[in-house]
Amino acid sequence: MKVLTVILTLPQSAADHVDALVVATGQGEEWRLTHAIRNWETNPTLRHLLVANGNPDEETYVEITLDYLRSLGLRRINGVYIQAEPAPNTGLQAAWIVDQVHARGITSLALAVSPYHLARAYLTVLRAFTRSGLRLPMVPLPVAVPPDAPVPETGATAYDLVPGEIKRILNYMDNGWVATPEEVQQYLQWLWRHHRALLVTTPI
Repeated sequence: MKVLTVILTLPQSAADHVDALVVATGQGEEWRLTHAIRNWETNPTLRHLLVANGNPDEETYVEITLDYLRSLGLRRINGVYIQAEPAPNTGLQAAWIVDQVHARGITSLALAVSPYHLARAYLTVLRAFTRSGLRLPMVPLPVAVPPDAPVPETGATAYDLVPGEIKRILNYMDNGWVATPEEVQQYLQWLWRHHRALLVTTPI
């Protein structure tokens, strides 16, 4: 709860000023993509849209292609990059995101993902950046979706899924797969100290 609270101190408005928008797909949640595409299409200052692939073992899995993204409203294709290989878990998505940041010289990003999955996704990507020795601003961008909306893959709602996410975070922390509370605190101290201008539009 503490980690989620401090992550959410980062204002969503900062997502309008980052270099790249990243969306982690999964669970048949098309709303993750439509939310990201709306932000991408309305914000021409974004230079990159990174779409991390999902798990092909899911019944609702859809192959991510430009044609599929166009069917969801994508018009601006320059700067769009799609993870070609399957990503059965968040760790593989995070590793691809880190590779893209290195390859494309990305300096800041916003992470678009469903709210119930936000903490685990953010912590996993942050841990991947830490392992690679890379530090850059990462802003959470929760997808606009009601918490009682059934997830297509399972029919469960965010209310149903949050307890499982908490258990996974604790288990993953024991295995070193997600950032620890101490690492999050150090990262946010660095972020607020060195990138305050990105996070706030007027001095505090």
